[in-house]
Parts: sequence; C-alpha cells; structure tokens
Amino acid sequence: MLNKINYTVWEIKMKMALKVHQVWEAIEPGTDNIDKTNMATALLFQSIPETLTLQIGALDNAKAIWDAIRTRYIGADRVREARLQTLMTEFDRMKMNDTETIDDFSGKLTEIASKSTALGENIEES
Repeated sequence: MLNKINYTVWEIKMKMALKVHQVWEAIEPGTDNIDKTNMATALLFQSIPETLTLQIGALDNAKAIWDAIRTRYIGADRVREARLQTLMTEFDRMKMNDTETIDDFSGKLTEIASKSTALGENIEES
C-alpha cells in the first residue's frame, strides 16, 4: 500500500505486479486495449489510499493514473532526500559531551539510525 514515505518501493512493486498480470503495457508505452487498461487501473486503485483514489478516480486510463500518482509523490522523494541529508549532517557533527553517558549517546545514534531507516537509508553499524 502506498503511503507518504514509500513511493519508490511502491513503484518497484507495482511495476512487477503489473508485469506479472501482463498489463504493464497499459502504463508504458500506453495501450488502447480496454481489458488491459481496466486491469491495470484496478491494480493501481487497490494499492493506493482512499483519499488518493478520490482525488484521481475521475482519470480515464491507467497511464494517466500512474502519471498522476508519480507527479504527486515525486516531490515526496525530494523531501525525503532533504531529510536524509539533514540527518546525515547531524550524524557527522555528533560528538559525545563530557556529561553524557554512553547510553545517552548511543540513544541519540539509534534515534538517527531509526529515522534514517524509516526514510529508506540504512546506517551501517561500523
């Protein structure tokens, strides 16, 4: 299911699902085959939240729906990248204060790592 932060993964999974159902050509390059368009549209609508369905439900073909979803969420990727950059900068600047315990500092590192993972970027333990 598509949500605010998983567009890139959703896109990869949906491409494969559409290919498995042999309807990807309704998206790329686009087709006039009504059966393929209807199947692709149904698969797309099953994978998006209700609020988005209400916003794009009037679109008449699978390619238009795909493009509308992409346009809406591609900005979210830019925001995600900016947040990741901010986290990485914060991570690079972290220093343990003299008054901090190892557990406190470890907690800060874990928090940054968790936020980063939620945005799709794993920070290696090393």
